[in-house]
Amino acid sequence: MTDRELLRHALAILAYRGGKPLRDAPESFVHFDSGGGVTPLQVLGHIADLNAWALTMCRNETNWVTGPTEDWKSCSQRFYSSLAELDACLASEEPIHAEIPRLLAGPVADALTHVGQLMMLRRMAGAPVNGENYFRADIVTGRVGPEQSAPVRAL
Repeated sequence: MTDRELLRHALAILAYRGGKPLRDAPESFVHFDSGGGVTPLQVLGHIADLNAWALTMCRNETNWVTGPTEDWKSCSQRFYSSLAELDACLASEEPIHAEIPRLLAGPVADALTHVGQLMMLRRMAGAPVNGENYFRADIVTGRVGPEQSAPVRAL
């Protein structure tokens, strides 16, 4: 597996894991404030911004743009569309102008950390998501949209 393929797989992991706190999120969770003044909606918007930033780095632009965080549905769509654009760039013959290990260590790892925060915030908001065995999960490189395999709960 090349570095590029591994980064694409990391994006598939982000889509799979990121989809868990997004699906069926109650309104009480979307605007939940655990005391720090940051809501899950804002965290999700930041994750989409990280994905978009990674794409600009791939294209040698390095522009940070803060996207809209109007509502959960549009922000969720932006999360997946930003992943799809980044994955399409990596899947193409387009040259990558950023070091792939740095993309993984920077925006992609940061996004995965924020997905963990969303999972924790869902639990704190009284809307927990069931855990699962990610080692056995059907995570497929290139599958970066909301349509993901069913969770695997067996150990």
